[in-house]
Amino acid sequence: MAETPAETPVGIPAEPLPGAPAGARSARRAGPAPAARLTADQARRIALRAQGLLGSPDRRAGAGGVLRQLGAVQLDTISVLARSHELVPYARLGAVGRRPVEQAYWGHGTAFEYWSHAACVLPIGQWPLFAFRRRAYRDKGRVWGHPVSPEAYARVLDQLRAEGPLTSTGLGGAKRTSEWWDWSDTKIAVERALAFGDVVVTERRGWKRVYDLAERAVPAELFAQDPTDAECLARLVALAGAALGVATRADLMDYHRLKGAQLDAALPESGLVPVEVEGWGAPAWADPAALAAEPRGRHRTTLLSPFDSLVWDRPRTERIFGMSHRLEAYTPKHKRVHGYFAMPLLAGGRLVGRVDPAREGTVLVARQVSLDSPGFVPALAEALREAAAWTGCSDVRVERLADESLRPALEELLG
Repeated sequence: MAETPAETPVGIPAEPLPGAPAGARSARRAGPAPAARLTADQARRIALRAQGLLGSPDRRAGAGGVLRQLGAVQLDTISVLARSHELVPYARLGAVGRRPVEQAYWGHGTAFEYWSHAACVLPIGQWPLFAFRRRAYRDKGRVWGHPVSPEAYARVLDQLRAEGPLTSTGLGGAKRTSEWWDWSDTKIAVERALAFGDVVVTERRGWKRVYDLAERAVPAELFAQDPTDAECLARLVALAGAALGVATRADLMDYHRLKGAQLDAALPESGLVPVEVEGWGAPAWADPAALAAEPRGRHRTTLLSPFDSLVWDRPRTERIFGMSHRLEAYTPKHKRVHGYFAMPLLAGGRLVGRVDPAREGTVLVARQVSLDSPGFVPALAEALREAAAWTGCSDVRVERLADESLRPALEELLG
């Protein structure tokens, strides 16, 4: 994965700059006065560093280290160059292999799958922190409106206890008919058990969830923990703040899909400090560690999954990077602007274009490409070459350029 030279750091003004939780407590006692005033550029670089896209990556920690830093990696069924959960570590580490990614996520007791920002892979250490959501599902009773009998629920748990980890097929089948949401009683029961925390997804086989009893799959020291809702929320808000670096109230809510009242109650105990960001027009909070050192280092040049946590929050993406980006996979083809799975191009710490990729045998096809400036053609060529090499493609073909005058320079660079 290409890197661009480091930006000259502008520094973060100390007025004061909190570097420890004690500073955070002082800021809370002082009321709404910001602990620091940040330029939009500083906030952008803080966000990039927090997301592992500015500075030297910890390659020894691998995909597991990326997961721990981000706190959540979103899952999705769409697979173009690769599935989204594979694209996320690739964007940060370069050509990480599929097997190391799968080992970091599933089957080794290091992670679990649950509802966070959406369906996400989460570090196993966060299991206790989602007790608040598991309790909420139990209080609600139903999951996504599906009723299930106590007998069906008990049968699923008994079968897992007797036979070990199983897919929904192994449990008796996922659907009644071919309709997507026409789930069988077994599938409804096991998904309810997943929401309630009686079962956990331990891995994926052929993209099918593999369920196991939580009491067996979750490490005993974590399974035994039962934090209060307030404790769960304060810690999750702190982790979201660390993963975002600097964030508005809406940003923090969106990371783990918290409600406004939940966030407001948790903020005072989260350790995050209030800051003011130029041009944001909304109160913001920062992780004290993000303010303690200037965000410097080399930038990644890479294509980002639309589900990458750097860009999954569309209003935040527009506020920080000036790009209004949305996934068009579910938009009718004739109404698409940038393509089915348009991936933002990150270069020099900015989002500078989009690529809608596909694979045809050993050819990586850029079906549609747009760039903000001709100056980003070298970055585009580098990102395409590296993505091709990572996915086992020997050639790159660019089908449509928004600015066709860029084609000669791009094709020369692509060789």
